Amino acid sequence: MSDITIGIIGTGMMGQEHIQNFNLLDGAQVTALADTDAAMLAKAAEMADGTPTLTDDFETLLGDDGPDALVIATPNFHHIDVLDSALEAGKPILCEKPLCTNLDDTQKVMQRVGHNGIIFQVGMEYRFKPALDNMISRVHGGDIGQIQMLAIREHRFPFLPKVDDWNRFNRNTGGTLVEKCCHFFDLMRFIIGSEPTGVIASGGQNVNHLDEKYHGQTPDIWDNAYVVFDFANGARAMLDLCMFAEGSRHSEELAAIGDRAKVECLLPQNIVTHGNRETWEVAQEDIHVPDEILNAGYHSGATYHQNKAFLACIHGDMAVPVTALDGHRAVAMGVAAQMAAAEKRRVDMTEVGL
Repeated sequence: MSDITIGIIGTGMMGQEHIQNFNLLDGAQVTALADTDAAMLAKAAEMADGTPTLTDDFETLLGDDGPDALVIATPNFHHIDVLDSALEAGKPILCEKPLCTNLDDTQKVMQRVGHNGIIFQVGMEYRFKPALDNMISRVHGGDIGQIQMLAIREHRFPFLPKVDDWNRFNRNTGGTLVEKCCHFFDLMRFIIGSEPTGVIASGGQNVNHLDEKYHGQTPDIWDNAYVVFDFANGARAMLDLCMFAEGSRHSEELAAIGDRAKVECLLPQNIVTHGNRETWEVAQEDIHVPDEILNAGYHSGATYHQNKAFLACIHGDMAVPVTALDGHRAVAMGVAAQMAAAEKRRVDMTEVGL
């Protein structure tokens, strides 16, 4: 069987990470790249196996003679512009998170995906981190009993510089709780296995980017937040986000607590701990990730496994693991959390259509 050819639209950090991981996968080859930034396009082309075609106009990738499948990794606010055309091409699509920056656009995408009946996967690669996958399997396998609480902490570095500094402003990203945290809200739904009913939150911009100016404007992107969601099955989940915490031992800590036990995942060290209420003993497991996979990006090996799943979907070997509906709901949770923090009140999820 010939390789599935891949076209990548958007060749910044995530586009380049996709190239590195497709290079490691059998049965796929990146054959076309599109970006308006010549430097990023050239750097991405050097990473690809073979000699991909290059263009500054993504529309040229969408014709009948273009690649078999598409990866969309442009800035958040640009997803909807690309999808307007890409969904008409009828090719399998892997679209980076967040699906879009607002709910009108995510609704539009969901409707068109359903109408066109195409393979459409949202790039929530956190589900595919090997250590986190181990933790999730324990929760879903009943190791902790009925899940009651889920705590997610990310203490990390500030937003990285991006082309044209697009990620410094809420209008381009949807806000930090959409742009950054849709990953975590997707994990909440996936791990708990229920839908959110309401949210309280507190967040803001206290440290980062306050001394920066772009076209005379100071960035307004938030750098910290606490967010708590209630779920329909009685569980609750909390996010603790700080983006001026470079001195952290673990940049991400996730803990799921059930009525019988607790399981915890520590990243990027790829450690899973588990213990139960009866013995008080805690066991630790170090999850091995091969260096070539671990070094092909910044997500603890997740992108390799996510892209492998995308190829399996194209071959008809599995159902799409993260659907347009999942992408929509993660954005809705981010929108609701931003609203709760800004308006200093509890937001019912019916207010954002969930």
